[in-house]
Amino acid sequence: MRMGLAANAIHHDHDDAALFRWLRASERGIRELQLSLHAVGRTYAAILRVGLLADYPGLIRYPYGHEGGLMKLVAEVVGMPEPGRTLDGAIYLINPVDPSSTFPEAVALKRQCVIHQKAFISTVASARDWIESERIHAGFAPDPGADDLYALESQTIALIAHDAMKPQMMAYAADHFDVLSRFAHRVGTGTTGQQLNELAWSRGWPQDRNWVERYKSGPMGGDAQIADRVLERRCQRAIFFEDPHVARQHEADIQLLERAVTTVTDQTVCMTSPRVAHRWAEAVRQRAGRG
Repeated sequence: MRMGLAANAIHHDHDDAALFRWLRASERGIRELQLSLHAVGRTYAAILRVGLLADYPGLIRYPYGHEGGLMKLVAEVVGMPEPGRTLDGAIYLINPVDPSSTFPEAVALKRQCVIHQKAFISTVASARDWIESERIHAGFAPDPGADDLYALESQTIALIAHDAMKPQMMAYAADHFDVLSRFAHRVGTGTTGQQLNELAWSRGWPQDRNWVERYKSGPMGGDAQIADRVLERRCQRAIFFEDPHVARQHEADIQLLERAVTTVTDQTVCMTSPRVAHRWAEAVRQRAGRG
């Protein structure tokens, strides 16, 4: 498995920065999975500086950002015709107030991951969660260090989908109703929340109780309302099925929610690909069966 890797400067400028917190938590899993990390120049140099992944052959240096390193990651997420030049996704630890996080190549990296149904990982919690999910699928025993991520009964999950992606969200919720029902709370915006409640009622959920707590629709501010909950550490996971092919009138609201997730990088997991979300739900079941 091959993943692009980049981190904004604040996430590797001191020894307890986000990049290093993730690597310390996940180095064992990275080595077990024999994961290839294709790291943009400054990120690569920072990992060497602190001595993590020492002598690990899967850490591969790419050019610095100003030399086109992030652009190369975008192209390889899409897939290049040369052998060995296709990435399975990207880990990009974002500082939401760093201007480089809005550069075209940064935006394109996420967009191409979404288009090609590949993992786009932008927080420490998401990166830890993804490593554990892949470990479980590979047949490894659960890592007790990841138990906090799987304590669903004490967590809140946000379920959000753009109009074109609502059928996929409904199919996802139907396939994984048991996993999603384990959460202490579920929240969603407008129409998606109503459709999810109707699905739950059809599955025997009590008619006098909402399965999903509904906020306003996205264009009317629902994304901002959920962002506030994320910032207050009252929402630990967001599944956000985005449609990258349409112009979005409430783009600023969507970016606000995305920025809130990256602001609390250690606390919130975010998944934007139905394929990745399905794989995570399957790992939840497998992990519970091995616990």
